[in-house]
Amino acid sequence: MDEQKKTYYIDVGTGEISRSATASSWGYKIEATDEEITQLRELFDQNYSTEWKNFFRAHVPYVQYHYDRENDQYDSTIQKIYGMLHQLGDQEARNHIESMNILPQ
Repeated sequence: MDEQKKTYYIDVGTGEISRSATASSWGYKIEATDEEITQLRELFDQNYSTEWKNFFRAHVPYVQYHYDRENDQYDSTIQKIYGMLHQLGDQEARNHIESMNILPQ
């Protein structure tokens, strides 16, 4: 049996996932199953953890950005987040993500 999709509103900057369009600001409207939302939440959680590592790394002046694994990990995870949003999003969300050129060809 197929799991029913529900409408969610996503704010990538804060990592917020909401069922209400009016509860807070949002940038992307998607239709997702509970399992897909769990996967998206795990990606947001992973990036939140990586952001803390980056914060501490930023205070080590001899490590340059382009040699930093945490930045590579963050970039990879953010691409996965936008990939999911592109796959699950409405046409407006897909168009916006495509205009950002963030997804790999």
